[in-house]
Amino acid sequence: MNLIDGKKIASEILDSLSVRVEKFHRKIGLAFLLVGDNAASLAYVRMKKKACAQVGLHSIVQEFAADTNQDVLLRSIDALNEDAQIDGILVQLPLPSHLDTLAVTRSIIPEKDVDGFHPINLGKVLLGEEGGFPPCTPRGVQLLLEKTVPIEGKHVVIVGRSNIVGKPLAALLVQKKRGANATVTIAHSQSEHLAEITKSADVLVAAIGQPRFIRKEMVRPGCAVIDVGINRIQDANGQPRLVGDVDFEAVAPIASWITPVPGGVGPMTIAMLLQNTVDGAMRRG
Repeated sequence: MNLIDGKKIASEILDSLSVRVEKFHRKIGLAFLLVGDNAASLAYVRMKKKACAQVGLHSIVQEFAADTNQDVLLRSIDALNEDAQIDGILVQLPLPSHLDTLAVTRSIIPEKDVDGFHPINLGKVLLGEEGGFPPCTPRGVQLLLEKTVPIEGKHVVIVGRSNIVGKPLAALLVQKKRGANATVTIAHSQSEHLAEITKSADVLVAAIGQPRFIRKEMVRPGCAVIDVGINRIQDANGQPRLVGDVDFEAVAPIASWITPVPGGVGPMTIAMLLQNTVDGAMRRG
């Protein structure tokens, strides 16, 4: 078993971004919008701001009460869309249930949608076009695979069909280009004979949002396993613990490569967010 060190690879990406940022003729700005006081969301924004400081990006956080009216949020996004000092806008998800997540994410202009959730950016991913922003987690997964596991011609099974990970990742990996050219299957919790599907994979990506969903009997020996899941559970002593969508202790001994949780895909997501922001700033000039 080889451990895929996402933290190390992400650190190398951030170092290269620092060089690009230092040479750029102006400050590059990234705005975070945070609604409510969800503990996980607060932690994620803190980590992203820390990464911004590491590479030299200017970042701001706009915080809103949990009961904020949608029009207030949309007006703030409109102002950031027009702000020449802001190159990227990220609305931290999930949003409170009374807000329309699709309407909010679509209100960010595609040129500043560094999360890659706008239909125009997702459409470019599907069509294999350049000049957009791929969603951060799928692009991070693709880059981890590029650096560790050749996937051209291989069978990649993605367990999970979300618009944030599963679908765009499939679109990235199936393209006729370097770092892709895979045969891709999307499966999910309702797929019949799911274990048979997952055991046919050369590369198995778990993005289903259920702790330790992928068990040893679902994985073919020698398979490479990418665990996108981040789940908070309590251990036997009642202490909080982060685990992935893969039963790591059982699966790791039979996998050829595997990502840990934490320290695998998570750092890559942040690195790709900053890379999208820097790329967007340089397109704008």
